Amino acid sequence: MEPILLNHLLEFSIDDYDKIRVKFNQINEENAEPKDVYQNRPDEINNNWLFWRKNRRYFSVGQIAVCLVDLKDNRWLLTTIKEVTKELSVKNGINYIGKEIDKFKPYFGRVIIKFHKTSRVQVFKFGKVQDKLEVIQILPTVYDGDDFTGYENVCLSFIQLEAILKRGKRDWLAALKNQKAVYLITDKNNGKLYVGSATGKNGMLLQRWGNYIATGHGGNKELIELVKEKGIEYIRKYFQYSILENYNMRTDDDYVLQRESWWKEILQSRKFGYNAN
Repeated sequence: MEPILLNHLLEFSIDDYDKIRVKFNQINEENAEPKDVYQNRPDEINNNWLFWRKNRRYFSVGQIAVCLVDLKDNRWLLTTIKEVTKELSVKNGINYIGKEIDKFKPYFGRVIIKFHKTSRVQVFKFGKVQDKLEVIQILPTVYDGDDFTGYENVCLSFIQLEAILKRGKRDWLAALKNQKAVYLITDKNNGKLYVGSATGKNGMLLQRWGNYIATGHGGNKELIELVKEKGIEYIRKYFQYSILENYNMRTDDDYVLQRESWWKEILQSRKFGYNAN
């Protein structure tokens, strides 16, 4: 079966290929994943990431900029297509201004393509890659993150968890809403761990994790001090949330608390991490 290529949807004229550039956005120097940023702040991807320049000029006025975001496993999400209307002569900053092309808007955030990127080059001429940009899925609605894949596979950055809660992603909310759990928070900057629990008394897993997103610390002593010292942006940048054990709502709270204490001992999170007790 012949693949469906991106240009089968966009229908660019071959005469226009020379003025079209494709920007492949991948994890940046601050370890921010573009797909996570897109869920919370799409304009940041479609402007800042798309039009950021270091030394090399990527675009010129009058060219068309196609923005793709890395979803991993050779999958890329189309987030915008803009005509470059102005160059700002800025290095190490946002160097261009562009206007979205209206006729392509129904595809933004919905078209997923397959492309095997083998070099570190970020921007390609459309004619060089157009026959390799295969459409593999058109989402019914704008991309809102990966689907829930099981409690044993939960490993979320702060930004990912924030997006799930902010967008009200139903499969995730249903999975977390009525679950008790022992969970792990990892500070990826220094390796420190925090072991916590979600019970009927202190809020099920959805409520507990919602508290962390709202405050950065969830009311925990050591994390409160960390937020005071370094600010919530530190938490946003470095914190990761995973599940060690999960239980249904009928499980006795005391058993969950016993398991929490066991994990604190095993992981030494009282001695070397953020657990105060």
